[in-house]
Amino acid sequence: MNKKYLLGAAILSAQFIAGAALADGARNYLYIVGSTTLAPFSEEVGSRVKSAKFIRPLLESNGTGGGLTMFCEGPGTDYADIVNASRPMKKSEYATCQKNGVGDLVEVKIGYDGLAIASNKKAKPMELTRKDLYLALAKQVPDPACKEDCEKLIPNPYKTWKQVNPNLPDVKIEVFGPPFNSGIVEVFAEAVMESGCNSYPWLRAMRTTNEKEYNRSCHNIRDDAAYVQETGDLIPSRLDDSVDSVGIMVYSRLKENASHLRAAKLEGVAPSYETIAAQSYPISRPQFFYVKKANVSKIPGFANFLAEFTSEKASGPQGYLLAKGLVGMSPQELKATAADVKVLKPMAAPN
Repeated sequence: MNKKYLLGAAILSAQFIAGAALADGARNYLYIVGSTTLAPFSEEVGSRVKSAKFIRPLLESNGTGGGLTMFCEGPGTDYADIVNASRPMKKSEYATCQKNGVGDLVEVKIGYDGLAIASNKKAKPMELTRKDLYLALAKQVPDPACKEDCEKLIPNPYKTWKQVNPNLPDVKIEVFGPPFNSGIVEVFAEAVMESGCNSYPWLRAMRTTNEKEYNRSCHNIRDDAAYVQETGDLIPSRLDDSVDSVGIMVYSRLKENASHLRAAKLEGVAPSYETIAAQSYPISRPQFFYVKKANVSKIPGFANFLAEFTSEKASGPQGYLLAKGLVGMSPQELKATAADVKVLKPMAAPN
C-alpha cells in the first residue's frame, strides 16, 4: 500500500498543495518516492534543513521498484524529484529514465543496511546458511530423492527446518517477510536464494545456458503458508505471536526490537553495525537515493537538502541518521560522496 505523508504530518492537504505552488506553476516542495526503509531518513533530514524557502517534502513510500518506475516516468516538476532505493538502480531502469527524457541523474550513496533473519528470544537460537534458506523458501528445489547425477526440481516438500538441515530445530517453517514486490525481497533473492541455489553445480551452470530458467528456479519464493507476506513494521509483532517463526527484516528494525528479538547467525556471522559496514555479513547492502539533476535548480531548498543529507552531522560517525539506524560510510567515503553531490556529478549508466 502506498503511504503519502508530509514530514511531520499524516495528510497532505489540498490547501498545502495550492499554497506551495510557485507563480509559474512549478512546485516549491520536494517530492520523494521509493523505499519504505529509507523514508524515515529523508523525513529526519527534511525536518532539519535550515532554509527559509524550504518546505518539508512530500514522501510517498511505495517500495524501491515502484518508486523507480514513478521517478523515471518523465522530467520536470510534474514527476518525482528523488527516489529512495534499497538497491542500486538497474540498467533497465536507467534506460527507461533516459528513454523518457529524464536526463542526468545523480546517484547518492547514503550508507549500508543488512537483512536480518530474526526470531523471538524465547525461541531456540538458529545458525543458518544461505543454502538452508534457499531450501526452506524456494518455490521449487532439487528433488531430495534424486541420486547424485539427477537434475530435477520439484515443488518444495520441506515442512520443518529439521527436514532442511538435521542440525536445525524440528519446528514448522513459517517465515514472515516483505511482499514479493518489495525491494527487500529482490535483495534477498539475489543475495540469499541465488547463493543457495548456486551450491548445486547443475543449477549454477544454468545461468550461462538458460538465464531465464535460472532466475525462475533460483529466485522464486514459495507462495504457500511457509512464507507469509507482511509489511515490515508488523513483522516484529507477528514474531511475538508465533514464537517458533522467523522474520526477514532490515537491521534498523531489528535494533528497534532488540529487547525481544534476536538475529540468527548466517554462515557464522551475526548482523551488527560493524559486520554490515564492513560487508562481512552475507546480506549487507548499500543504500542510495537518486536525484534528477535538472530539478535541483527549480525547487527552493533542494540543494540544502542534499547538503544536509551528506553532511557530517547527519551521516558522519556521530550523525543523527546513525542514531535512527543507518549504518554509515567511512569518513573518507562520506567526504567523497559529499563532494560529488555538491557539484551534482552525473552517474554513469549501470553495467
